[in-house]
Amino acid sequence: MVDIQEVPLDALDRRLIEEYQRDLPLCPEPYAAMGEALGVSEEVVLDRLGRLQERGVLSRVGAVIAPHRTGWSTLAAMAVPQERLDEVAELVNACPEVNHNYAREHRLNLWFVVTAASRERVADVLAGIAGRSGLEVLDLPLERAYGIDLGFKPSWS
Repeated sequence: MVDIQEVPLDALDRRLIEEYQRDLPLCPEPYAAMGEALGVSEEVVLDRLGRLQERGVLSRVGAVIAPHRTGWSTLAAMAVPQERLDEVAELVNACPEVNHNYAREHRLNLWFVVTAASRERVADVLAGIAGRSGLEVLDLPLERAYGIDLGFKPSWS
């Protein structure tokens, strides 16, 4: 896992992170609209977002859709030995169906959300993660929906 405080970010990187955690432009060319607002080209926006993902600053760029509106999702948790946490987090991040994950200080120390077209595909992803990691994956399906904002104000050093 990357500590964002340890990755050098310039003003444009920071603006992309701060201004587009939510409310991506809903238009045919959202990256061009972002570029126009930032004073750069669509190509620069796409390049920067790609570099931020490669460096581990961003894990995913895309829409978050209300649960079960166009597919299926679940929250999952794992009890990962501390010495394997980075390894297993990378394995989880490698799944395109995982839209975010985070470490917690708890016996269940790695949490993530899986979103796919069907309940069966979500189950397959969880089974694949369990098989590749050799660890149990706890499936915590949605019982009641709450609207929360996953955005945050970064504290730049």
